[in-house]
Amino acid sequence: MQRYFINQNADTHQRFSIIDKGDIHHILNVMRYQIDDEIIITFLDQFVYKCKIRNIGTDEIEIELVEQIDIDSELPQTITICSGLIKADKYEWLLQKATELGASEFLAVGMKRSVVKLNDSKVTKKLERWQKIIKEAAEQSYRLAIPSIDYKASLKEVVQQSDLYDYILIAYEDAAKQGEVSNLKRTIKQFQPNDRVLVIFGPEGGLAEEELALFNESAYQVGLGPRILRAETAPLYVLSTISYEVELLD
Repeated sequence: MQRYFINQNADTHQRFSIIDKGDIHHILNVMRYQIDDEIIITFLDQFVYKCKIRNIGTDEIEIELVEQIDIDSELPQTITICSGLIKADKYEWLLQKATELGASEFLAVGMKRSVVKLNDSKVTKKLERWQKIIKEAAEQSYRLAIPSIDYKASLKEVVQQSDLYDYILIAYEDAAKQGEVSNLKRTIKQFQPNDRVLVIFGPEGGLAEEELALFNESAYQVGLGPRILRAETAPLYVLSTISYEVELLD
């Protein structure tokens, strides 16, 4: 059954309207749903309901709540994936898969060694496209919330908001080369429910020394095993490790 999001809180005493143009197109032209067909709606307050289509218009689709569905698909922690800009197709793939694995927020950052450059005139369109990819991935993977994405021109902007996080981890290639294997696991074991965690990854060329120095006093450098991972693969490794430790191990 197809799943959609509505940016309102659930209320069993009222009907709701789907007004997102992309969702309306998908319902009418891709899924070809008709009146009385059922879909799944995730509301802003993360309640999930099976709903019945009651009326179809060109600008809105009216639905009625039928039955609440008990789903808990979010990681216990809020994980922010901060990564240097990489090639468009690779970054879009990263966003899709990291959303499926439970990331809550994304920061796309222009780093010193980023081959890809994003000027101000392109930021808005890029963010819109990236948010669309994230939304579709959240629907597909039965997430209870759509992750957000923002752009930062440099890591200096990120370090200015470091006090928002309970933990900051930096995936550093040299740590892996030197055989560091324990920091990631040890740190994850300290996580508590609702902790906010920032994980920083470099672009294809890795992080520069001066970028690492920005977080000397506030971050843990972690190795990601004995193999050197691509920029688009490393975040998935970390999210999978966190999921195993906090959701599956016990």
